[in-house]
Amino acid sequence: MFNTATQTQKAEQTRVAIFETALQLFREKGFDSTTMRDVAAQAGVALGAAYYYFPSKEAIIQAYYEVVQAEHSRRVSEALATRQLELKERLQLVFQSKLDILENDRKLLGVVFRYSGEPDHPLSCLGPATESTRKESIEIFSRAIGDYKLPADLQRLLPVALWALQMGILILFIYDNSTGQQRTRKLVNGALDLTVRLLALAKNPLLKPVRKKVLNLITEAELLPDFEMERKG
Repeated sequence: MFNTATQTQKAEQTRVAIFETALQLFREKGFDSTTMRDVAAQAGVALGAAYYYFPSKEAIIQAYYEVVQAEHSRRVSEALATRQLELKERLQLVFQSKLDILENDRKLLGVVFRYSGEPDHPLSCLGPATESTRKESIEIFSRAIGDYKLPADLQRLLPVALWALQMGILILFIYDNSTGQQRTRKLVNGALDLTVRLLALAKNPLLKPVRKKVLNLITEAELLPDFEMERKG
């Protein structure tokens, strides 16, 4: 039992070493200029070992974004648990903390969006391979909305709409060379201010038929994550 535990620990240490070495090389040399052979050599492991833990460079990026998503979830959950915030402040927390995590890795983020037009690629942001991180991202927005009073249909639509807005913001973020990406952060604040104002209008009972139609369209297009479909059932 001890040997098994030791082997498992060593394997995890090797995996982490390969992962962190790869990210360092991606940041220094660029994703395209770095090879798996470079990663293995820098990490001090055999090339076969590198491929054992990560079958491709794309697999490393996928693992990186899973780590980013987990860290984002942790930061948002901790902040929501310890601070009383208005809706706009909660949404700002979600958006701004994501930008904080990614601010030094905008080039790596670009690799994710590179494959957005290839549905079957493991890094496609709308593909099956990224479904779990996509669902977690939408769920974070659900947590941020919390008990804010909204009609049931709008409660289901809003997290998906906010996730879509976040994806658009991240694309701008990649290209934003202003200091601290302040242009993007200013846009986030303005967009969320407008969102909160529009929510006040969208809650109007007279707009219920419109909301229902939008919800039906999104449901039929299978854009709602599985957990939302389960709630409906």
